[in-house]
Amino acid sequence: MKEIVKDTQSEILKEQFIPDNVFLYVVRGSILFFDGHKNYTLKAGECGIARKNNLAKFVVADSKDGFEPVLFCFDEPFLQQFQKKHKIKPAAFKIKDALIKVSNTEIIEDFIRSLKPYYKGVMQLDEAFEDLKYEELLIILLKNQPELAGIFFNFGIPDKIDLEEFMNRNYKFNVSLQRFAFLTGRSLSSFKRDFKKTYNTTPSQWLVKKRLEEAHFLINKKNEKPSNIYLDLGFEDLSHFSFAFKKLFGYAPTQVAGEQGPNAKKLINGKKR
Repeated sequence: MKEIVKDTQSEILKEQFIPDNVFLYVVRGSILFFDGHKNYTLKAGECGIARKNNLAKFVVADSKDGFEPVLFCFDEPFLQQFQKKHKIKPAAFKIKDALIKVSNTEIIEDFIRSLKPYYKGVMQLDEAFEDLKYEELLIILLKNQPELAGIFFNFGIPDKIDLEEFMNRNYKFNVSLQRFAFLTGRSLSSFKRDFKKTYNTTPSQWLVKKRLEEAHFLINKKNEKPSNIYLDLGFEDLSHFSFAFKKLFGYAPTQVAGEQGPNAKKLINGKKR
């Protein structure tokens, strides 16, 4: 069982794919989520569940008090044991949001306060009490909102979904092709085959071009700086972004200055002219 509790901002910001259901309570500060089509915010005293098998970007909001979260990561083996022990039959959960806000109650507040004696090291729970606290929290959540059983005890893999709609919404996420394939309900070979039929190109080529076209738009029309957008568009470093940009458009991103900037070239349907 993996637990993440009160750690540095960078550890949270690195995660874009959510492999397990994660309960998050914000003690101080606030955090913003973006799942490709919707924004969410959790502020101090609020809590929610980041759902497994989703893509999400996390941004910690600036705060003079800093950011302090408490997180519990519920992996599948623990949930399967819990379900068997408590004989839970989950109902369907229709909401597809990546983040489900949980109604905060006094019993949840009491639970958060009860964790303090069991912290070990950098906000890690003493292993002797870890399973007990996980079970206690899950009982509280299910008693508070029984419909959450439809999230926690859904052990199926993602269904096959519309590839074009999914990719157009999630192309900015810097995850592997294997991950994209899994989230669209396909094997990697099936994903590549369907991608070729849909876009007449490879996933890697399409992703780079799509991200660069978005970058060109943001720099040219929104006056964004390349250094401010390359990470949000799925590039790992600025030099790689600049190299790829120049290779596609024929000029560096720093040379873009409005529609008629130096060396600027217009794009029509994604083609240079």
